[in-house]
Amino acid sequence: MQMHKLLSNLVLTNQFDISLHLSFVLVAFGVLVFDYFVEMKEVVTIEVGQAGLQLGNTVWEQYCAEYDIDNAGKQKVANSKNGEFRVFFEEATSDQFVPRNLAIDSEPSVIEEIKTGSFATMFKNEFLLSGNEDAANIFARGYNSIGRQMIDDVNDRLRKLLDMCDNMMGFMIYHSVGGGTGSGLGSLLLEHLAVNYRKKAKIGFEVYPSSNLSTCMVEPYNATLATHWLLDHTDVSLVLDNEAIYSICLNKLHISKPDASNVNRLIAKVISSMTSSLRFKRELDADLNEYQTNLVSFPRLHFMTTAMSPLISKMDNVTTDFNDIQILTGECLNPANWLVQYTTFDPLEDKYMAISLYYRGNVQSKEANHTVQWLKDQNKVVLTEFPVTGFKIGLDEISAAILETDDIAAFNKNVVMISNNTAIPRMFNKRVIQNFDVLYSQQAFIHWYTREEMEEGELTEAREDLAFLEKDYKDVLIERLTDDYTDDINTTDEGYF
Repeated sequence: MQMHKLLSNLVLTNQFDISLHLSFVLVAFGVLVFDYFVEMKEVVTIEVGQAGLQLGNTVWEQYCAEYDIDNAGKQKVANSKNGEFRVFFEEATSDQFVPRNLAIDSEPSVIEEIKTGSFATMFKNEFLLSGNEDAANIFARGYNSIGRQMIDDVNDRLRKLLDMCDNMMGFMIYHSVGGGTGSGLGSLLLEHLAVNYRKKAKIGFEVYPSSNLSTCMVEPYNATLATHWLLDHTDVSLVLDNEAIYSICLNKLHISKPDASNVNRLIAKVISSMTSSLRFKRELDADLNEYQTNLVSFPRLHFMTTAMSPLISKMDNVTTDFNDIQILTGECLNPANWLVQYTTFDPLEDKYMAISLYYRGNVQSKEANHTVQWLKDQNKVVLTEFPVTGFKIGLDEISAAILETDDIAAFNKNVVMISNNTAIPRMFNKRVIQNFDVLYSQQAFIHWYTREEMEEGELTEAREDLAFLEKDYKDVLIERLTDDYTDDINTTDEGYF
């Protein structure tokens, strides 16, 4: 009898253990499925105009190197580096990855280069969209004449691209504000994105022209109009100043005659580090909306200054220890390393509203924390009194990939800065406003815009908007916190992701 009871208890216990085990398996499976569908978020990239397409191609080459994806879209090592490559890539077939990318140009030459280039088999032709005539470097032509002819096809391809996403975070847009297509068609597209996808994040990478490197007399008009549109239709704009980047190529990388490919490879390194928190699994999963949350205190004041360190040429004999995080960060805060060129910069007067530092390589949070404190103690970074923001620190143990074609030397650690600084209006003033005023005072070239269904008043409205933007940045500097508000705020201003 006792033996029978013992056997019965044993059977019941085994049944309970099996049921419990199955329950755990089902729960674990459910969590994995839930994580896949909830955490798997996608970003759609849009390239507009020649400059946008060429920059985009260089960025995709950088991404592929970091994911071990070859020119045909095949991953050399399965699940290499544990990357969430599906954020930017769609798995079209088994082991075949296609960029979540829409490339647009008003004329076919650059699109044809992509279709016949080294990465031709990786892109889907239906998302390489071109028109039949050039925008002739006129914003009004890109926005009105050619833009309105193409925008329905653009929206249709964009919807198809979004249908392939499960949980789309937002858009990253590459374009120039100096040319006709990048500025005009780019602005029209941003306007449609703001209406059709209002709640999705829109991060712009805008290449700004330089009078010393200008290829077109009307670039100041185009840049003024495009910036006017950017104020209302992007959430974050990373300003990529052509003259500053060319200066880095000349003075830091010792390239005697820099061209667009040298410039784009440098920008691609910055974008790669900025997006690493999206592309690789982190303890705290980053979202595209976090860039706006962390960097933009007021909607209009969303134009960012970017920088990178180290910037060392392959040909240099390096004696500085660039494994030292303090040295790396100090170099990154040096205006000579910035992708925006200010006429003058005083760290005590030109204050930061927010700053994000993205470290890659073997960097510990303790090192980063000490470095931030050192920056404050040395007055290398001075924050505005209002709004109360601070540092956001990103740590990624995976180093940025160095390609054979890169001009910079290989490094184990690097840091990229994205900051919202009150001195950015100086760049707009020197690159855009002064040149606009010279042209407009003589009424030069305005007929090319009025011929394309644009009223002259739109130019003056855009110019006034940039003047108001400069005033908005100055207003931030003169704001002061009240004692009551100071007591209520959280004094901790460092965050990690």
